[in-house]
Amino acid sequence: MKKLILPFVLLISITLTAQEKKEAPKTQIVEASCGQCQFGMEGHGCELAVRIDGKSYFVDGTSIDSHGDAHANDGFCASIRKAAVVGEIKNNRFVVSAFKLLPEEKK
Repeated sequence: MKKLILPFVLLISITLTAQEKKEAPKTQIVEASCGQCQFGMEGHGCELAVRIDGKSYFVDGTSIDSHGDAHANDGFCASIRKAAVVGEIKNNRFVVSAFKLLPEEKK
């Protein structure tokens, strides 16, 4: 019986460790902008979107107006910016749990 318990405990331990690693949120750098103005997405007015691996998603969890004036010269409707984000794609939208706009790169 003891010989069966040790392998079983090891198997459960390995499985739990693998699940914890898979579920840990990771920060990724994405392009962020107005979905309609810069990414050509169909929508109802200016709305924040991110582009991940060439595909654009509207964002839930933060808004276009939470990161400055969208219609300013450096705003989301006039430029595409880089952002560090944590989140996941659900129902073809990016549900963000963290969003940090990165400083613009010098040209």
